[in-house]
Amino acid sequence: MVAVMGVMASPGLVEASSATKLGLGSSFVSKGARLGSLTRSLSLGASRRLVPGSVSLAQGSSGGSNRLGVRNAVSTELFSKISDDDYAENFRPPHITDIFDVPARPSTFCAKTSLPLPEGRTSNPRWSTNLGKMFVHEDDRVLLKTIKYASPGSAGAECVDRDCNFQHQWVARAGPRSKIYFDPAEVKAAIVTCGGLCPGLNDVIRQIVLTLDCYGVEDIRGISNGYRGFFEENLHDIPLSRKIVQNIHLEGGSLLGVSRGGARTTDIVDSLEKKGINMLFVLGGNGTHAGALAIHNECHKRGKKVVVVGVPKTIDNDILLMDRTFGFDTAVEEAQKAINSAYIEATSAYNGVGIVKLMGRQSGFIAMHASLASGQVDVCLIPEVNFTLNGPEGLLQHIQYLLETKGRAVICVAEGAGQDLMASLSKDTDASGNPILGDIGVHLTKEVKNHFKNIGVPADVKYIDPTYMIRACRANASDRILCAVLGQNAVHAGFAGFTGITVGLANNHYVLLPIPEVIAYARNVDPNSRMWHRCLTSTGQPDFL
Repeated sequence: MVAVMGVMASPGLVEASSATKLGLGSSFVSKGARLGSLTRSLSLGASRRLVPGSVSLAQGSSGGSNRLGVRNAVSTELFSKISDDDYAENFRPPHITDIFDVPARPSTFCAKTSLPLPEGRTSNPRWSTNLGKMFVHEDDRVLLKTIKYASPGSAGAECVDRDCNFQHQWVARAGPRSKIYFDPAEVKAAIVTCGGLCPGLNDVIRQIVLTLDCYGVEDIRGISNGYRGFFEENLHDIPLSRKIVQNIHLEGGSLLGVSRGGARTTDIVDSLEKKGINMLFVLGGNGTHAGALAIHNECHKRGKKVVVVGVPKTIDNDILLMDRTFGFDTAVEEAQKAINSAYIEATSAYNGVGIVKLMGRQSGFIAMHASLASGQVDVCLIPEVNFTLNGPEGLLQHIQYLLETKGRAVICVAEGAGQDLMASLSKDTDASGNPILGDIGVHLTKEVKNHFKNIGVPADVKYIDPTYMIRACRANASDRILCAVLGQNAVHAGFAGFTGITVGLANNHYVLLPIPEVIAYARNVDPNSRMWHRCLTSTGQPDFL
């Protein structure tokens, strides 16, 4: 049995070819998906870490006229020339008409009212036939990258070839279309939230329900506790309506509950068939999206007209190609309280050291942004940049220097940083396939205390871990706006017939992206990027190597 990020690929999906062993072999796997993402996001000197338990999406051709066959991969050589056509094909959002012969129909959505448009639109004088510029055109595209780097050596350069030639990477624009491919009266929609908690989950749930209601959908349900809700008998669906979700955004957490892993793709699709669900909205991170892709492929393998649309949820901000994901902005803002508390403790004590551990298993975006925003952090430690504790260039020596010169030190560390420094690392993984990390915060606190004890210098060390306080809080205003637009665009994408895709914010515009393009690996902080350089300028820290 093969685990796809917590969703088990069924025996029926495990076939001879590597493309289908993980339940991902379909025409909806983008051409050269993993390579495409690697090449598009190539930033010289940046570390690359595969998503724990993630699957390889670079697959061979299944050939022939099989419409479910895997597309041929592009060249796998670094700096290989990829044409604009190849990029366009990579980023083409899969559509149900790729497989099914489904006629389009006029959209029932109207931004000028909370009610669906009536049939014919002219049957009631209340309704105007002039809807203005409400719909996006099918051929609208967003440019993914806007900087033309002169050299691969430029800070944060992302080059597709050695000369850093500019490549136009156009992606589909999100938003309501004038034509839809589902009769709202026949839609049975479901929403599921997977993984850990994140500020904004209820906001997205609310906006999905409200937008479905605007289209005229009446059968909307929430799946309890993640993918488990599809098959565990003690978990029951939660009916959703405009009235039920009206005020859920005022609280943190998820109305539907969350869980990690614990499901098989076939069990989930069996449940979808049994319930008659034909529109599924999946809120989660890289692992959840890998599961959504497997569900999407299995549905179409069975010939089921089901659209699966993802909404990227990761407080770590580690999903590829996205400017940011919902919950991240709130996490950075809430982290300020912990950092400020550590700063006050450190400045109030004699030789005070404040240590704050923030979220970031593989990616240090929260720690980096929170450190830069606070202006109170002396050292920022992230998973992407190795450091040593001991020796003249080590972290402990620098903390000693800070106490001698400033009388205090404030350290912000991401949870995935310094894992190589802990002797007894667990090889176990959680239900989502993520490695179980050692507690770098506790380890660092112990090492700092021991260092100053050994040299006979008194030091008052305080350790703060606000992890669960941050992820359980309600979203801030910025994230609420992002959640609202993502939730609405997810519904627009579903009614427009797009499937196996996720919605997101890229280059300050809302876009539709094929799932394989965003789950090839986790997005990391580039140590050569301008943002990391800005953080170092703020903290004034050296390299601890």
